[in-house]
Amino acid sequence: MLLKPAQLYHACNPDLLTFETTEELEHLSETIGQERVIESIRFGVDMPHSGYNLYVMGSNGLGRHTLVHESLIKQSMDTAVPLDWCYVANFQDPHKPTALGIPAGMGRLLSRDMEQLIDNLIKAIPAAFRGDEYQRQAREIQEDFSRRESAMVQRLGEEAERLDVKLMQGPSGFTLAAQKDGKILSQEEFKQLPEEEQARLGNSIETMKQALKESMSHVPEWQREMQQRFSQLNRETMQLTVTEFINELVQRYRDNSKISTYLEQAKQDIIENVDIFRQAGESNEKSFTAQDPEFTRYRVNVLVDNGDTQGAPVLFEDNPTYQNLLGRIEHQARFGALQTDFTLIKQGALHRANGGFLMLDAEKVLTNPFAWEGLKRALRSREIRIESLERQLSLISTISLEPETIPLDLKVVLIGSRSLFYLLKEYDPEFGLLFKVSADFAEQLPREHENELLYARLIATLQKREGIRAIQRDGVARIIEQLVRLSSNGDKISLRMSSLLELLLEADHRAGLRDSKQIERMDVEAAIQARRFRNNQYEEQLQEAILDGTLRIDTSGIQLAQINGLTYLQLGDHAFGAPTRISATARMGGGEFIDIERETKQGGPIHSKGVMILSSYIGQRYAKNQLLSVTASLVFEQTYGTIEGDSASAAELCALLSAMGDIPLKQSLAITGSVNQHGQMQAIGGVCQKIEGFFDICQARGLTREHGVIIPTANVKDLMLKQEIVEAAEAGLFKVYAVEHVEQAMELLTGLPAGVPDEEGLFPEGSINYLIQLRLAEWITLRLHYAGQSLDGEPRD
Repeated sequence: MLLKPAQLYHACNPDLLTFETTEELEHLSETIGQERVIESIRFGVDMPHSGYNLYVMGSNGLGRHTLVHESLIKQSMDTAVPLDWCYVANFQDPHKPTALGIPAGMGRLLSRDMEQLIDNLIKAIPAAFRGDEYQRQAREIQEDFSRRESAMVQRLGEEAERLDVKLMQGPSGFTLAAQKDGKILSQEEFKQLPEEEQARLGNSIETMKQALKESMSHVPEWQREMQQRFSQLNRETMQLTVTEFINELVQRYRDNSKISTYLEQAKQDIIENVDIFRQAGESNEKSFTAQDPEFTRYRVNVLVDNGDTQGAPVLFEDNPTYQNLLGRIEHQARFGALQTDFTLIKQGALHRANGGFLMLDAEKVLTNPFAWEGLKRALRSREIRIESLERQLSLISTISLEPETIPLDLKVVLIGSRSLFYLLKEYDPEFGLLFKVSADFAEQLPREHENELLYARLIATLQKREGIRAIQRDGVARIIEQLVRLSSNGDKISLRMSSLLELLLEADHRAGLRDSKQIERMDVEAAIQARRFRNNQYEEQLQEAILDGTLRIDTSGIQLAQINGLTYLQLGDHAFGAPTRISATARMGGGEFIDIERETKQGGPIHSKGVMILSSYIGQRYAKNQLLSVTASLVFEQTYGTIEGDSASAAELCALLSAMGDIPLKQSLAITGSVNQHGQMQAIGGVCQKIEGFFDICQARGLTREHGVIIPTANVKDLMLKQEIVEAAEAGLFKVYAVEHVEQAMELLTGLPAGVPDEEGLFPEGSINYLIQLRLAEWITLRLHYAGQSLDGEPRD
């Protein structure tokens, strides 16, 4: 069937678009065509039970991240703001910091209040110890000790006087000396005394030594008592001072039991560590503040601050490493060693998104070491445990922390491809338990008048959001037509938002170059052609190789068992078609079909399947009741890479039939399409690019009224050919044929009728099938001849 020019391009009728420019169109509140995804997201978010996290799947460029983020933002507005999370010192076990979950915004207040408290105490505590009351009580304690010591010395002195011994107190202690009549005797004077007197005085000195030793044994006890009294005084002074300052905080946070407990513990620890406050306040070298390392233990590490958050947090983590997801514990080098404390605990994405939603790229999570297992462990246990990878892998033995775990309550949304989703389902048993909701993005929108108008509103929404020029009605129509072409389905419009947005932005740029206030059809067309020009260098090189004869492609005359097939190539964002020569040979044999591509391992499995299908067609068509006495071979000429797909099976079949029947084929025609075992033509992909690739070669060589392409009828609806082909078809210079069966294609390629068999299964003379049938009969006769038999099975003389 020869297609009419109107069938080669399924244009969007601008008259059905009831507006002049996109400024008149109403803004879309939701992305069109993704109702299934929106419902899945709504279900996953509303489901309160564990395990109902989401996996959003679809191709790149569909706007997955944008749609999911917008949907979650809407859902989050109805959700309560989550808690702030802080880490504070555990004064009983410093290696296990305590986690505080407190109302949103309270974390920063508590941190400032504790900092102010320490600053106040650094000044107030030394002042309290310098106060009159403290000094009075300290003097009383010291005077009490001094009175005891003086009384002891006086008592010992009186006893020594009675025994004629002088008790003297010096810097190094007490000294005893003999005396007579109140005068201390020198050593010479002592020796001049009678022996009885010397003996008496010596005994007196020994007696006093024992008395002094016994009395002095009470001094350490008195000193300990004095020290205890001083400690008690210090404690009472600290208790009064700290209580005075901390009571305000206790009252402010009395409704939160966790903070109240922490403040009480901090109060006791401050009282126990009075010296660091006294030394800081009395230091003349520097002015101490709460930021100094001596007071680190009293800081508040605000891990998550939701004070400015509205609704539940919606977070996208672009680099989901293990530490970026679950947090980390940093270390500092001090005096040649690595040290850490609770203030060096850093948040991860799970902390920031806790109570809300966390969006992640599935592939990035899986390719970051330990991130996937860490994420699953957190979701499974419903808590965030910060553990360093170094300790897990036993790479370091540095003392680290074991922070208290934080309860986890959030929805994780993985965004990835369909293939990755099914791989995870198949090979990870935990995946299905943790991600029970899937949201599958639609790739295309049905092409209906209502949907075309809806798509125009989508274009208007993007135009206004990006702040670009208004688009005229004919420009919108051209954009829709281009997106239909990108879908490779004439009944669908592509929903690839990235391609649409790129086209809008470049069309706006083209309009700007013309100093136009609006985007017109010519601007859209210029953007399409400019993009093609930037990406089609390889396509041009391939066409040059064909035109200069390096790659042999005939576009005129007839050839035996040679045909122009059409290939489809995708290089990055650019897809194009090009003709390729397919040739076949046939000879007498035993029904063997040789696929040279498969034999040389250049053919893929789908291509090999196509060759097997066409060989089955030949067998059922021409050898139901007899031997298939043919050996044939097929090859793609001058190809040096892998051949895959079955879209050339129709061309291969035609080349084989030509070889079997010695029937020349027109080289001015090219063919694409796959066939089934009954010879029926089946739809293929890339039909527009394939037709355009052959057209470009024919046009370069000079179009005649013989040039054309044969395609399956099922692909007619997909045609969105470029304007040059439509114009050539209108002038009768290029033709596009649509066929249902391979025999219809053979009729076009040979100019002969296919032929219909009679009751005996014989085809009419001069038909394609007759010539093939005749050749097969000749080969059977020859085989029997060489085997020594006649046609009736009798031995030959």
